[in-house]
Amino acid sequence: MAKLILIDGSSYLYRAFHALPPLTNTRGEPTGALFGVVNMLRATLKAQPEFLAFVCDAPGPTFRDALYDQYKAHRPPMPDDLRSQVQPMMDIVGALGFPILCEPGVEADDVIGTIARQAEALGVEVEISTGDKDLAQLVGPRVTLVNTMTNTTLDIAGVIEKFGVPPNRIIDFLSLTGDSIDNVPGVTKCGPKTAAKWLAEYDSLDGVMANADKVGGKIGEYLREALPSLPLSRELVTIKVDVPLQLHASDLTLRERDIPKLREMYERYGFKAALKDLDAEGQPVGAHSVRDAVPVESDRTQGALPQAPDAALSVPGEYELVTTPEQFAIWLQQLHAAELIAFDTETTSIDAMRAEIVGISFAVEAARACYIPLGHDYPGVPQQLNRDDVLRALKPIFEDANKFKLGQHAKYDINILSHYDIAVQGLLHDSMLESYVWNATATRHDMDSLAKKYLGYETIKYEQVAGKGAKQISFSQVDLETACRYAAEDADITLRLHLALWPRLESAPALRGVYEKIEIPLVPVLAAMERRGVLIDGDVLRTQSQQLGKRMLELQQQSYALAGHEFNLDSPKQLQAVLFDELGLQAKLKTPTGQPSTNEEALEAIADTHELPRLILDYRGLAKLRSTYTDKLSGIVNPRTGRVHTSYHQGAVATGRISSSDPNLQNIPVRTEEGRRIRQAFIAPPGWKVLAADYSQIELRIMAHLSGDEGLLRAFREGGDVHRATAAEVFGLAPEDVSTNQRRAAKAINFGLMYGMSAFGLARQLGVDRGEASDYMARYFSRYPGVRNYMDSTRDQAHRDGYVETIFGRRLYLENLTSRNQGLRQGAERAAVNAPMQGSAADIIKRAMIAVAAWLKDRNDATMLMQVHDELVFEVRADSVDEVRAAVIERMSGAAELAVPLLVDAGVGDNWDEAH
Repeated sequence: MAKLILIDGSSYLYRAFHALPPLTNTRGEPTGALFGVVNMLRATLKAQPEFLAFVCDAPGPTFRDALYDQYKAHRPPMPDDLRSQVQPMMDIVGALGFPILCEPGVEADDVIGTIARQAEALGVEVEISTGDKDLAQLVGPRVTLVNTMTNTTLDIAGVIEKFGVPPNRIIDFLSLTGDSIDNVPGVTKCGPKTAAKWLAEYDSLDGVMANADKVGGKIGEYLREALPSLPLSRELVTIKVDVPLQLHASDLTLRERDIPKLREMYERYGFKAALKDLDAEGQPVGAHSVRDAVPVESDRTQGALPQAPDAALSVPGEYELVTTPEQFAIWLQQLHAAELIAFDTETTSIDAMRAEIVGISFAVEAARACYIPLGHDYPGVPQQLNRDDVLRALKPIFEDANKFKLGQHAKYDINILSHYDIAVQGLLHDSMLESYVWNATATRHDMDSLAKKYLGYETIKYEQVAGKGAKQISFSQVDLETACRYAAEDADITLRLHLALWPRLESAPALRGVYEKIEIPLVPVLAAMERRGVLIDGDVLRTQSQQLGKRMLELQQQSYALAGHEFNLDSPKQLQAVLFDELGLQAKLKTPTGQPSTNEEALEAIADTHELPRLILDYRGLAKLRSTYTDKLSGIVNPRTGRVHTSYHQGAVATGRISSSDPNLQNIPVRTEEGRRIRQAFIAPPGWKVLAADYSQIELRIMAHLSGDEGLLRAFREGGDVHRATAAEVFGLAPEDVSTNQRRAAKAINFGLMYGMSAFGLARQLGVDRGEASDYMARYFSRYPGVRNYMDSTRDQAHRDGYVETIFGRRLYLENLTSRNQGLRQGAERAAVNAPMQGSAADIIKRAMIAVAAWLKDRNDATMLMQVHDELVFEVRADSVDEVRAAVIERMSGAAELAVPLLVDAGVGDNWDEAH
């Protein structure tokens, strides 16, 4: 998963100033705060995020000053020693290439909130580097706060641990406690514990206000006195997430560095370590190679102890540009004689199903490689070898299973060569997967990151040879000499990475087994699935789009009737006039300029006061569904195949799960009627059927296997409804006497335990108080003591080893297990309990895919199309459905030997929805 780091510059400058000693340079200029910020910025760059920004407060008043003239009135002026460091800081930030955001009229927090929400919508992981507690309200599944000064991280669990309330209640929490620094009123004498207690009891600030007369004692009097000012306090502490900005989250990429400026600043302020790093760097930080553009969804856990790169693998390489038959003949002879061939293709696109080959590179020994250009087409390009002749000569080598090959993300290259009637055999190694299996979370697994980590080698970046942005050219337009340096290096570095990583895997038999028996054999399976694609019924999608459009039109007409006239539902300005000027509704949220907001949160806040806000929300929901799915899927059908081709990623999710993109099949809605209807568009051709086979409760079965709890094992061995059986155990009832609510509680516990759910979380999910939820969990553990023992022993092992393992030996390293922050430590422990189950499930379905693919290899009546979570989807000839279904169930059920049966549900239909 791509990552965005947002740096709260204003917060860090102040905190560094107060945290560090009053350092000075040789001129006597203060440098302490500057030193702290610069070190933090350098650490950020080393993390190599895809997106990043430095956000600071702009001078002048903000909309909060207009709301409350006493806002921040008690803040002392900035100390002179600190003020003198502000401009040097901004100069260094700019010279480092950070995008800088300072928006007049709002605070840095509001800019951060807006960008964070934009990035979340793009599926980007957001890390906010700050020490400001107010930003805890932004924390969510993709958003964390990181305080690099104290080396602490706040995720959702960390926020709950630190404040006693979840992120969506931080605004209410801060409204009650107030803020003496910002002069936010709050409730007199209401501290964090009191605020958390009230919110636990009354759910929200509105609930606390509605029940103020029930709060006794002096604190109750203070609460009632504060009632008139609490709405203002809430408005003051609420971070705006809809600030109109000139730059979008997707624009926040690293700019080119000003090396002379950095050198000048570092020398002036005496930053010796930064200056030393600058001198040691041969190239500026850049983007990743197009060929390695694989998203990363890491659990952000720590790697094993770093090992120093082998100096012999870090020397400059010697690269040959092959443009004559004589040169090619020599290299062809070397390829025939080589024991292991590293290869890489250069193409016109990162989309393997649409790309054309431009050239191919080889390496058979470290630090020596060649590039054979085949399709460069710029004006004046020198003579190149004939593409068809070269590929025809290479075909026997590529298709010889006894000629071992090595690639970096080789699945892409395999698919490229398939377009030229070359079926690659004998893939023995993939350096991306070697790194992924060795330590999934130690680094990204693209070539640039791996070369830097394991070789200490700075690779040539794609942007350095092809440019970037609107000025980027196709690789076919890159001159041959430049292309050779870049492309031959790819093959060379692939071989060097293998030489560095393979000995590590050989030293760990369990990891070697995961690599050789699961990940490498899966590469051709996934490659074949990507090439096959899935058939989409455009007519069904068009019909659904029309139906959605008709319903949207109905909502428009209903909205017009309520408003008394027509208006543009997509215009915030017109909607604002209708809701608040004409209908007189009371706005609950405002924009940074003080105008009533019409974003989703604002409409939800007033949806119970009038029918129109709910209609607008429904309209927007349908519009999003239409633009994201029903309109878009038809547009990505490959014109050559008539099918949609997703990309599967092995080296993306730390627990071993496969992910997909373009389109992301994992995110197609399944629990709503609209989502299921979208699956109706995934069809089989005439005479064929869609077969969908899904593991039943696989992670819960793995829990039973790993824990060895006799009660849980018995529930699965006896079959039937395991949640009803669990409820019967927990509540001491006969299964037939279990109520719907009791079964729901048992199901919530069964699945919640795998994700470390607390009594607090269970109470929220079931709608009961925490005491009742705690009682449920106590009963559960008394009936299933093996589960408790497993959880405790797994946490102990994680603390001892620093990692946990799946049934098959895959490791997940965990950071924060020794953190002094209890919330962070508990979050890591929850991950330790869950990872063996989620990772084992991933290993099992991968093993099943390999087994099923082997059975299907010589058949022409069935093809594996998709892998989605715990489900495999096939295209099967109608007259072979029964045979194929039985074989698929047999191989999926036999993918692992557990202490309980692995059950597989398989359905058949004319489309995916019918089969599911």
